[in-house]
Amino acid sequence: MSPVSTTSVRYVFVTGGVTSSLGKGIISASLAKLLQARGYRVTIQKLDPYINVDPGTLNPYEHGECFVTNDGAETDLDLGHYERFLNIPTSQSNNVTTGRIYQTVINREREGAYLGKTVQVIPHITDEIKRRIKLLGETGEYDIVITEIGGTVGDIESLPYIESVRQMIWEMGSSNAAVIHLTLLPYLSTTGELKTKPTQHSVKMLLEYGIQPDVLVCRTEKPVSNDLRRKIALFCNVNINAVIESIDASTIYEVPLLMLKEQLDKVIINKLKLPLKQEPDMLAWKDFLGKLKNPVYEVRIALIGKYIELKDAYKSIAESFIHAGVSNECKVKLEWIHSEKLDAGNVKSTLGSMHAILVAPGFGERGIEGKIAAIRFARENKIPFLGICLGMQCAVVEFARNVLGFADAHSTEVSPESNYPVIDMMEDQKDIQHKGGTMRLGEFPCSIVKGTKAYHVYGKSKVMERHRHRYEFNSKYLSDFEKGGMIASGINPDNGLVEMVELKNHPWFIGVQFHPEYKSTVLHPHPLFVRFVKAALDKSNGTLQEPKSDATAVIVNS
Repeated sequence: MSPVSTTSVRYVFVTGGVTSSLGKGIISASLAKLLQARGYRVTIQKLDPYINVDPGTLNPYEHGECFVTNDGAETDLDLGHYERFLNIPTSQSNNVTTGRIYQTVINREREGAYLGKTVQVIPHITDEIKRRIKLLGETGEYDIVITEIGGTVGDIESLPYIESVRQMIWEMGSSNAAVIHLTLLPYLSTTGELKTKPTQHSVKMLLEYGIQPDVLVCRTEKPVSNDLRRKIALFCNVNINAVIESIDASTIYEVPLLMLKEQLDKVIINKLKLPLKQEPDMLAWKDFLGKLKNPVYEVRIALIGKYIELKDAYKSIAESFIHAGVSNECKVKLEWIHSEKLDAGNVKSTLGSMHAILVAPGFGERGIEGKIAAIRFARENKIPFLGICLGMQCAVVEFARNVLGFADAHSTEVSPESNYPVIDMMEDQKDIQHKGGTMRLGEFPCSIVKGTKAYHVYGKSKVMERHRHRYEFNSKYLSDFEKGGMIASGINPDNGLVEMVELKNHPWFIGVQFHPEYKSTVLHPHPLFVRFVKAALDKSNGTLQEPKSDATAVIVNS
């Protein structure tokens, strides 16, 4: 008999089977959205089986975007989905990796915390996993914690997590926890039928590890008939109403409404023995989805980066454009352009038809000159421009070279011997040896100059934005830039670092050292993206105008 639990927090565990990339993160976020809409306080965490301590040192081609939280955690990109759906910030506690688990246990062993005992996967690793899972529940801020386990059931790396879930369910009592297993129903076109055997085998494997799933969410490209649901329920030992169809959707933002139709939230609430409370209020979400599917206008925006082969590397930027597009009743058609393929010879033919140009973040030398060529084209041809992080730094370099006449101006990240290091490593970064988790990370304040485009975007003089970088605008050149027409429109009030630059004689040209894409959500699209898309729309219909700016370099108090 399992112990009697006194916890008031309920836990939902989401596992995957058959294949990866089925959408556990989207299902988790969709369920959380529905529970939130019913009046419950919900959060989601991701358990990642890889041994890296965090995604911060992973190549974007390996893992996609590294998402950064307010408290400076470098996390899995699924946390971006969680924030975009729930409209609440995540934290370090929302993402746990095997590397972090083992690092903690090994450090404790070195400290003598285990009193000479043999350190083993069970109980030491599983106890640490359970402690991490419970951290969010112990804050008192949430009624329900959804925990997504990365990978698929059967992966060697996932076994300690699955065992930890089994132990937690036993310790808490089954009414305080629910297990959702996301699986695949492959469609065989030769026979014209969906096949359930992969799902049966996946559930069988989960049962071998001691876990009976409560709900099966079946990814499918065809509707699941009642007969098929009955078969799956019978052979997988679940209630027929707990066999949930997750049919392919045209957009991830449709999934919460599909899950509402399938009553996933009701099934989970009943399993957790919680009251249904109110009917979910999804009117704002439906309004968003309606505008997304029925845009009035269309603009073409170039997204220039060095990792465009894997679009997940810029996931938050792409989603921010969706949010901003809906806000402008506009479809944003992103043209993904590799910066290595751009140069002075082809930039006009490649970008000439674009209504706006965004230069994306990144690290290192590869593709830098292509980004600089694109920025020069945007500046000289009055095309709306937004540069993010490295994109802003490239804008500074381009302006220094081609307007100020600093011929070999560069970032010391790329050219340490430059005579004009207009972008340089921050002083507090210069003695750092270890790369992981040591950048300028997390949320910092930015004071905005009144009368600037930046002030027009935000409508206030102080904002908080998230950062991830080591290099910054070299302030010893600031007077040269401002005399030449590029002003610092946003500055960190604590240390004087330049956070935003813009051109005075350009209709819409802004570079930001921070990452606005990390803060854009469905219900609160980021104002920088909203205004940028609006500028692209104005460019497309010929109404983009030169600004009337009375901006100075004086920072106003918030």
